[in-house]
Amino acid sequence: MPRLGAIGCAPVFPHRLRPAALPPIGVAGRAPLSQITRMLQQSPPLRPFLGVDRSFTGRRWLGPAPELERRAEGLAQSAALPLPVARVLAERGIEPDAVTGHLEPRLRDLLPDPLTLRDMDVAARRIVAAATQGERIAIFADYDVDGGASAALLLTWLRDLGRDATLYVPDRIDEGYGPNAPAIAGLADRHDLIISVDCGTLAHDALSAARGKADVLVLDHHQGFETLPPALAVVNPNRVDEDGTLGHLCAAGVVFLTLVQANRVLREQARREPDLIAQLDLVALATVADVAPLVGVNRAFVRQGLAIMARRQRPGLVALSDVARLDTLPTAFHLGFLLGPRINAGGRVGRADLGARCLSCSDATEAARLAAQLDDFNRDRRAIEAGLRDEALAQAEARGDPALAWAAGEGWHPGVVGIVAARLKEATRRPSVVIGVRNGIGKGSARSVPGVDIGRAMQRLMAEGLITQGGGHAMAAGLTVQADAIPAAMDRLSSLIAQEGADQDLSDGLRISGLLDPAGVSVELLQMLDRAGPFGAAAPAPRFAFADQLVESVSTLGDRHLRLRFRSPGAAPVDAVAWGAMDSPLGPALLESRGRRLHLAGKLELSVWGGRQHLRLRLDDAAAA
Repeated sequence: MPRLGAIGCAPVFPHRLRPAALPPIGVAGRAPLSQITRMLQQSPPLRPFLGVDRSFTGRRWLGPAPELERRAEGLAQSAALPLPVARVLAERGIEPDAVTGHLEPRLRDLLPDPLTLRDMDVAARRIVAAATQGERIAIFADYDVDGGASAALLLTWLRDLGRDATLYVPDRIDEGYGPNAPAIAGLADRHDLIISVDCGTLAHDALSAARGKADVLVLDHHQGFETLPPALAVVNPNRVDEDGTLGHLCAAGVVFLTLVQANRVLREQARREPDLIAQLDLVALATVADVAPLVGVNRAFVRQGLAIMARRQRPGLVALSDVARLDTLPTAFHLGFLLGPRINAGGRVGRADLGARCLSCSDATEAARLAAQLDDFNRDRRAIEAGLRDEALAQAEARGDPALAWAAGEGWHPGVVGIVAARLKEATRRPSVVIGVRNGIGKGSARSVPGVDIGRAMQRLMAEGLITQGGGHAMAAGLTVQADAIPAAMDRLSSLIAQEGADQDLSDGLRISGLLDPAGVSVELLQMLDRAGPFGAAAPAPRFAFADQLVESVSTLGDRHLRLRFRSPGAAPVDAVAWGAMDSPLGPALLESRGRRLHLAGKLELSVWGGRQHLRLRLDDAAAA
């Protein structure tokens, strides 16, 4: 039986765990809410929260419905919880008897049996055979955080067994996403086993280049076709013949489960097993950065992975945290917005393999050098992104498509179209696509909103011959398209999205979890709220409103951000930061608000300055009081 350690869970896993009782995943890859919560979300209150019908960002504030408030009050009484915490649990549909399990997610309770995934036993045994018999192993990884973390998981596990492996990450511009025939053929000539991580499910032709030379394993989570690629094993919870129960896993989660099974095989053979608990920091990073739904075992991955990361034992993550000036305990927010972008920067505008090498590095000096390079590349990425963001938004606004925001431009850097698509989605609150065109070929990225499976839509476009390549998962996808076919492809994509309801602008309201007063906010309350997390995709952080606050000061923070201080009578002032405020109407409105009274809405966070902790509001929106 694999020994995973004892970080909030039992040290030994049973040989065969029953599949965790996780709910099925919906079209957007997130766990469905309970019937009551779903009803509450689909039936907002008749009156806008605090009377805010149109905020500075143009949104209507939607507070908790009366039924949700009654459920929250019941949870607060039965579980002795602060009401704000009970509201978060009520929004998640948590019943009273499940409160303890939700606040303390344990890996031993939530980890599914790896053998519930098809081809798992074949893959695990082949990896163990290669590792223990001195075979030559190559790891082919995607160039994003999930791919880098997946590769680092395998590299670290193999190193613990005294084995090295070749790392190959394709160049985004020259080779594009996923395996390609020349690279696979070259690796197959020099290796006995090729493991494709976070890619490969759709690489039928490319993987054929290894036939007769090397075995190929695919450990992936992207959606595929009914026909599998020519590989010895394809472990993918989103295979057509899987039931989707584990469809919320990112690739690193799939790799982790594969290594759990590999440890079982090692135990059967009376061999030493690498420590897998120590690798949960990589799984947490990938889960958050890849916007995987924080449901089921993903919650335990992230919660326990953050605890591992806080120990600062992985040189690569320590170095990245230092260059990002992360001087507090890591949170899911830091993974997604500080560390993730830096790791991604290597694949976007620098060396594609830099992120995976940094994450798997065992030498602190070398890790610091790699992290510094990634930080430099991230600054380059931001400069390129800034030049494209405004142009992409202007194109999308000019089209006025109610279902889809899209933009395309000649020479746009393919390394930043994904992040610009994310910015476009945030600004328009619609599924978004951004395409860079070179030599008559467009390469783009798409980002979606809950309820619209953009990966499936891209597969549909590919099947209809409108794009030459396309795929991904529910919230993010990529595509390759002939330049002259872009308008027709985007028109069809808009039609598909409209059929799923995105043109109804369901995301136009700003959801508020409840009202808080500065006098009642404390570090202890924030710590209790954190126990209801981690927060991220399919489990958004609670957003609270502060009513009728006097804005004492407002100042700029860089080019795009603002900081402000507000207070209510008799309470200490509260600091707030509005990230990216100058990219929307919120920024100019706040700059004119000094000395005025506003309703403010945002998420509480703990900030560290000069070695001291204090509460801060991450401001999302504001309105005149």
